[in-house]
Amino acid sequence: MGLEAPTPPDAATAHGGGRSGRVLSQRDLNRALLERQMLLRRWKLSAHEAIERLVGMQAQVPNDPYFGLWTRLEGFHPDQLVQLINDRRALRMPLMRATIHLVTARDCLALRPLVQSVQERTLNNTAFGRGTVGMDTEALLAAGQALLEEKPRTLTELGKLLNTRWPDRDPVNLARAIHYRAALVQVPPRGVWGASGQATWTTVEAWLGRPLDADPSLDQMVMRYLAAFGPATVRDMQTWSGLTGLRDVIKRIRPRLLTLRNERGREMFDLPEAPRPDPDTPAPPRFLPEYEYDNVFLSHADRTRIIADHHRTLLTTKNGVGPSTFLIDGFIRGTWKINWNRTTATLLINPLDPLPNPDRSALAEEGAQLLKFAAPDAQAHEVQFSAPV
Repeated sequence: MGLEAPTPPDAATAHGGGRSGRVLSQRDLNRALLERQMLLRRWKLSAHEAIERLVGMQAQVPNDPYFGLWTRLEGFHPDQLVQLINDRRALRMPLMRATIHLVTARDCLALRPLVQSVQERTLNNTAFGRGTVGMDTEALLAAGQALLEEKPRTLTELGKLLNTRWPDRDPVNLARAIHYRAALVQVPPRGVWGASGQATWTTVEAWLGRPLDADPSLDQMVMRYLAAFGPATVRDMQTWSGLTGLRDVIKRIRPRLLTLRNERGREMFDLPEAPRPDPDTPAPPRFLPEYEYDNVFLSHADRTRIIADHHRTLLTTKNGVGPSTFLIDGFIRGTWKINWNRTTATLLINPLDPLPNPDRSALAEEGAQLLKFAAPDAQAHEVQFSAPV
């Protein structure tokens, strides 16, 4: 697949496709996003195919991709992703916005070089970067990579070893400089369902036995984004990737794109044959990954296509980490969490506002299936609703 945009599914409707300048409502954008993110129905795809279609999955919390795949795929079992990770066909690494993503090995090689500037900018804007000012950065990078290729190490271990060569520097700053400047991956058991372990790192080349792509295509990366998240503004694309200067990319590929507008009059771009379902297409309830927002929330500057502004305000936290959320009629309408005791796994559903009885019933039914996936060994499963916020 490389960085080629996936072919749109035959079952989707190209609503209004081919008409340049059409104005898209928020529900138009919502249904397009849900279809491309595999949230209007569960798909018959392998986990590997799904991860590539999604251009990676947010994975700051190790179990997030398992929940994200369960909510999108028919018959998904955690072992399917565990095998991909253990076989080195999928891996966890800093990528979009310098945050941890799960990607396939071939997407790692194609995408990671394109976001190097994001990694560098992120480092320079932190105390870690300021703590290595004046150093021979090439010597530091070479030393760090050599240590991680000798064997996988935690950043604490790496910092201590680098500190023996640069004793006047803080070991945390030294390790973090490598973390941002080198192309690194987290190795198992980190990210393996049911396992635990510290984040331990090595280089992409050591883990995959192959170098990063020498001539990666930013144009194809943007096309891939539109296939998975469009229609979108340039600012949306930049929010997803962390990159700047993407107007130049759009200028190059504009003849290959459909030009649209949102209700605020902002110019949007899309692939001409990409699915844009009817805004009245039914959207089933869906649970997004535990403890973190899914990429469906994180990949646009304007998030009103997936959550109302007043609901987003209710979900804002001091540390910026969002709770688990669920979708009703395609929009985020509340949060959820699973509580365990000795014998019972309880799904607690917290609506942001009152839900009609049919929505509550459909959500409870989907929640019962979530518990079977997340807690198959529990003797009992319960679904409970709290009072609306």
